[in-house]
Amino acid sequence: MAKHKYSRRDFIGAVPCLALGTTTLFSSLINLKAMNSLMGTSAVVGGEYKALVCILLSGGNDSYNMIIPRSNNEYMEYAAARSNLAIPQNELLPITPNTTDGREYGLHPTMTGLQNLFQQGNAAFVNNVGTLVEPVTKAQIENQSANLPLGLRSHIDQVAHWQTAFPQERGSIGWGGKMADILKSMNTNDDVSMNISLGGNNVFQRGEEVSEFAINNDGGVSVFGYNNPEPFLNLMTADISSMNNKEYEDVFKDSYKNVLKRSIDSNEFFNVAIENVGDLSTQFSNTKLSQDLRMVAQSIAARNTLGAKRQIFFVEMGGYDTHDDLGNQHTDLLDRLDNALTEFYAATEEFGVSDCVTSYTISDFARTLTSNGNGTDHAWGGNTIVMGGAVKGKEMYGDYPIIGLNTNLELGGGVLLPTTSADQYFAEIALWFGISPNDLSLILPNIGNFYDTSSNVAPLGFLV
Repeated sequence: MAKHKYSRRDFIGAVPCLALGTTTLFSSLINLKAMNSLMGTSAVVGGEYKALVCILLSGGNDSYNMIIPRSNNEYMEYAAARSNLAIPQNELLPITPNTTDGREYGLHPTMTGLQNLFQQGNAAFVNNVGTLVEPVTKAQIENQSANLPLGLRSHIDQVAHWQTAFPQERGSIGWGGKMADILKSMNTNDDVSMNISLGGNNVFQRGEEVSEFAINNDGGVSVFGYNNPEPFLNLMTADISSMNNKEYEDVFKDSYKNVLKRSIDSNEFFNVAIENVGDLSTQFSNTKLSQDLRMVAQSIAARNTLGAKRQIFFVEMGGYDTHDDLGNQHTDLLDRLDNALTEFYAATEEFGVSDCVTSYTISDFARTLTSNGNGTDHAWGGNTIVMGGAVKGKEMYGDYPIIGLNTNLELGGGVLLPTTSADQYFAEIALWFGISPNDLSLILPNIGNFYDTSSNVAPLGFLV
């Protein structure tokens, strides 16, 4: 795929989506006055290179058609609940976890690459995960005594809660941003943020001091969600260039100018680093997700030039809001996801960093077990994927629920109550990344409701 080249002049207009990275440059400048270092943090755990790749399956992944019970009795329950949406039993791709719960499982028939990664021990699944404020039961929900996430089953709220890890409020700071605030001193060059986004501006990577560096998969800047920002750049260039050539007595205007300059310099520095990597041997499919992960791979390959000991990437794959035509849409989505994950893992092996890179999926919520006729609606607890050489793979973590109706977890309409909190999922990832147990509550304010941070036991155990 051809690379788009942007001159210093062209890049100026793209600054609102770059470097300091909040929604607008104006708010970035306001935040300059509010930046404060996190206090009371303890020593970083580990000093070697590590990267996280957060993949948002936007819209709500129907993850109970991704991982499916395959043994006869459990499959019959699944088929009865899913009715016309059930995947035929003989088409499921068998997986054999090292630790068995007495049931057999299979993957959606498109996911041959993930099947191989799982069987080889390089991928795992975390089951029935959801956003929770504290542990709740079906009885508490029914008698309305449960403390539930704000805007439960709402796209805009739930996708934000997965990124902030604070579901009782609508927040603007993400747990990935908070991690970067704590660990930013590990990177020897702050010209490019620790947090690099292929999904535009996002809450997950926004901290008090660190925010996302948003690019597209050609290595150019990302503006307003468009991969070709030149029409916008041409409108903005002249005025901003003129401003950058002036000296201002007004502190606010001078800060504005300095932010622009740093952002321009960051983009030039990043592009040079990426160009020096050269072409990858690993071949990536010509889909947006695969090409996004190709750019993530190139950014990882450029880590030494970028002075990065830690990198956090955010990638978004849309299309999962499958209220209609679930069978065809979901098959296509999982096929593209499977190809992209397989290709990306191969690239990390090509660079010799597979043990240093952990990829994981999140989604707004799972979808109802029951069919609405041709699709599924918004639900709650669902299954996620973790992948990488540090993953204790060929395992299922968390309790895989009974895929049936009228159970102690089914809340009506095929909605499942999560049995694993997003906080436990995130805590495992944060600890591996180098966050001290003493600092987990700074990143995940509700973690104490689900996990004893003073224990020597891992939250879930899926990372080495």
